[in-house]
Order: sequence, then C-alpha cells, then structure tokens
Amino acid sequence: MNIVVCVKQVPDTTEVRINPETNTLIRDGVESIINPYDMHAIEAGLQIKEQAGGKVTVLTMGPPQAENALREAISMGVDEAVLLTDRAFAGSDTWATAYALSKAIGHLGADIILCGKQAIDGDTAQVGPEIAEFLDIPHISYIRKIDEVKEDGIRVQRLMDEGFDVIESSLPVLLTVVRELNVPRMPSLKGKMAAKKAVIGKMTAADIGAEDSNLGLKGSPTQVRNIFAPEAKKDRMMLDGTTDEKIEALVKGLAGLKCI
Repeated sequence: MNIVVCVKQVPDTTEVRINPETNTLIRDGVESIINPYDMHAIEAGLQIKEQAGGKVTVLTMGPPQAENALREAISMGVDEAVLLTDRAFAGSDTWATAYALSKAIGHLGADIILCGKQAIDGDTAQVGPEIAEFLDIPHISYIRKIDEVKEDGIRVQRLMDEGFDVIESSLPVLLTVVRELNVPRMPSLKGKMAAKKAVIGKMTAADIGAEDSNLGLKGSPTQVRNIFAPEAKKDRMMLDGTTDEKIEALVKGLAGLKCI
C-alpha cells in the first residue's frame, strides 16, 4: 500500500502581513508551520499504514525552506519525504499547483492520496480535488472517519451539514480530511533524531516531466487582483430603555446596516 500525503507549509496565521504593492503574503521573518489540516492527513496516513501495511510518503511543493515541514512529518513517523521545488513553480495558483503535484505523484505511485481539506492561508479547498482530476481517479472530500481499508477498496464517512455519508471507493483514491478524523500524534525523540538525519528527496519541473506552459504564473488561469487584511472594528452601540424599546432600536439598527 503506497500512501502519499500532500502537505503545505503556511505562515502562522497570527503573524500574517500583506505586501500592499504585490498583494502577496510577506513570509520573510514569519514563522511557518505545517497547514493544521494536513497534520490530520499525516496522522491518517500513519494509521492506515499501521492497519494495512505499506509506506507513507509526504510530498510538498515550495521553496527550499519547506524542507523543515517535511522533517517535522518524518519526526511523526512517515517513511519518506519529497520536496517539489523549482523557480518555475513560483506564482502557481491552485490549478498549476495541483498539476505539478499530480505529475510528482504519478512518478511516486500511490494507492491512497491524503490531503487536508484546505490550507489556512488560501482557504480554497481546491487543490486536493484538482489533483484527483489530473490523475483521473476518484476523490472523496471532508473525510471524518475511515471505516475500512482493503487491498482493492476503502470505506469512509464524509462529513455533511447534517450527519454523514458512508462511501465506498476503489483504489487509487484521493481523500481530503477534516479535524474530526483524528488527533495528530506528537513526534517521538527517536523520530526527531531520524528527521535530522533523513535525506529529503527533491524533484524539479524537469524531473516530473511537467510542461512549462502549465507552471507558475503563466500556467495559472486565475490571478489575484487584490488581497487585504480586514481591519478590526470596535464600534459598538449601547441601547437604553425598556426591553421592548431596546428590541425596536436593535431591529432598526440592523435594518439600517442591511443585516435584515
């Protein structure tokens, strides 16, 4: 059983700053972490390996410093880590990112691909399903429980607004997971030592056979026109009078703001 977990290194959201000229996140001097949803994907991969055997490979696309995220994943117990890095990937939107990751996965081979449901910096929830579309395999999103894994199939529970769906799929399959799925394990001392010594595999655009026209800004069908940090507003209004008078004033105020 070959299990590939796609992760993303993201800035700690408590420290996000935006460059007003380029409309991009300022990452210099900002602490980076593994996307929290991806931590649950790593744990899911490790649990599947413990149940069904096989190998867990963690994959990320990013600059050289993204290697730190891969070493953290190794400290949790994954077997191998691969960094997809190349200047040609700079500026990729979700489509171009998913294309590059799918090409890398095609080289690695996978029975089960796991992703967090979304990244906390972009919040698009698009990359996982797009990878599956590029690979032409089934995908199931918002996995809250993995019921059974067999050599030729899997049964999972998909979180819905009210309750959940039970879905069976053949392999290979891509799953995106939610926080309810599990509690990520803490790295062991042995794992941390192994992570320091581990050799991180690196792949470039040429290594995965990616077409230049599908990469980076020129390969991205969407462009960010504007991005900004919302301003925290502390405006408030105190209502006086009887309960009925307060309710009437509240309704009028909400109507004036077009909230009702």
